[in-house]
Amino acid sequence: MRTNAAMKMLPATLAAGLLFASNAHGAEPWKTLPRPPPMPAARESGMAPVNGIRMYYAVYGAGPPVLLIHGGLGNADMWGFQVPALAKDHEVIVADSRGHGRSTRSDRPFHYTLLADDYLALLDYLKIPRVALVGWSDGGIIGLDIAIRHPQRLSRLLAFGANYTPEGTRDVAADPIFNAYIARAREEYAVLSPTPGEFAAFIKQISSMWANEPRYSAAQLRSIHVPTLIMDGQYDEAIRPEHTREMAQLIPGAQLIFLKHASHFAMWQRPREFNATVLRFLAGKQPAAGE
Repeated sequence: MRTNAAMKMLPATLAAGLLFASNAHGAEPWKTLPRPPPMPAARESGMAPVNGIRMYYAVYGAGPPVLLIHGGLGNADMWGFQVPALAKDHEVIVADSRGHGRSTRSDRPFHYTLLADDYLALLDYLKIPRVALVGWSDGGIIGLDIAIRHPQRLSRLLAFGANYTPEGTRDVAADPIFNAYIARAREEYAVLSPTPGEFAAFIKQISSMWANEPRYSAAQLRSIHVPTLIMDGQYDEAIRPEHTREMAQLIPGAQLIFLKHASHFAMWQRPREFNATVLRFLAGKQPAAGE
């Protein structure tokens, strides 16, 4: 998720106003930023030692395993709408990516390959050989990376709001919903992070990755043979729709869905429809052509 150095860090008063405005009663869903409910009690949680960091994870439910990967600046708790629905019939694994939420970071430069390797190491730590992966934004890019380099670890891939080159993104510096999201991310970082005063340093470290990555070739996308659903919101503020369509066309057999009346934050704006699409895909059923 490219955020232009977190929109240069909004003043607190402006951020509060944007958060209020983005949840205004009666607004179109894609112009709101609802808060997900608190996460349910985890069956298991902890801090896994992976690649020189300590990575927070939590596990819910039982059944075929599903790994949910959040977007840039987010954390595992963003899946509050999704985990209860998926955990009825699946083992659901969530985690905080390197430097996000409760997970620590090191001095190593951020790269999507490193973030993907962190998640693979987490699965090894949990002794889970293969999962279905549902990724949002940066999480979707991590999913693409794993599908390209380690396809044997995935049974299915759903990438929502992902891009495969930086040119597929739009400038969201002036977008009120993105600004509100960044303000929320800063607030949650201060509460969850083991380095609560280092949000600006974290932004600087991850922004270098966003400026230059991902950069997957058409040949790499054509090499993906994991059953894949490319998904985005009808009004995504950050990803160009033609880029999303091209990505789906390049991946052999990939399905494509634009969720109606939703933006980059569809999992919060239209959780029922988002969850229904995810569950149909996980069950091997043809998702609807939109909701």
